[in-house]
Amino acid sequence: MTNETDPGADIDFFWDPVCPFAWITSRWIEKVAAQTGYKVEYRFISLRLLNKNKDYATEFPPEYEKGHTAGLRMLRVAAAVRADLGPDPIGAIVTAFGESYWDKPKGSGMRDHLSSTMHAEEVLSAAGLPTTYATALDDTGWDQLLDDETELALSRTGRDVGTPIITFQPPDGLSFFGPVISRVPSDADAVPLWDAVTTLASFPGFAEMKRSMREAPQLNILGGVSETPQHEDWTGGHRLGHLASDKQQ
Repeated sequence: MTNETDPGADIDFFWDPVCPFAWITSRWIEKVAAQTGYKVEYRFISLRLLNKNKDYATEFPPEYEKGHTAGLRMLRVAAAVRADLGPDPIGAIVTAFGESYWDKPKGSGMRDHLSSTMHAEEVLSAAGLPTTYATALDDTGWDQLLDDETELALSRTGRDVGTPIITFQPPDGLSFFGPVISRVPSDADAVPLWDAVTTLASFPGFAEMKRSMREAPQLNILGGVSETPQHEDWTGGHRLGHLASDKQQ
């Protein structure tokens, strides 16, 4: 068994399964990796553990505790896989989970099915892994490792951020939250966007660039994907803006 991460990775990507922007950004990172040869290691950040001292009843919308807990449950499964098989299979879990949830149509009922035993087994099977790892869903013995990895991500960026968190050339290279993007860039745009983001992050005085979201995240589960941006009335703040701007997503 091993909990060691990959010393040869070019990019650490800290992932919570239930963050829509972590999913969208991961699809962009996969395009960047395919075109540059960078090796990506998917690591763990748990919004549920990050907010373990928060009162969900008074500080979050009603559905957040259920969603964050579903993310934690799937991260336990991923942690169990990594402990036995190393970091390489985690990318397949990220893809399988995203396709099983974010790519499903609106109204599919997937939110009620999220991180159930059946769902975890479906994800593991799609990732080419033994479905027996689904037994880790309720194993709180993994929570300390997940808490430690969440703290590691925040130690690289500071705490006033959200998910995902990326480190380029870990452990001491550039680390930043985001970028928060509402759609997956085209193949042609993927590397130029990466170059722009890392150029900004490499400037020692750079801290933040931000604006209201122009469109809903382009995900089937949230209503579908359009070919071109369909800008909404963003001047008062996007109706889903809290997903991106709130560090306790």
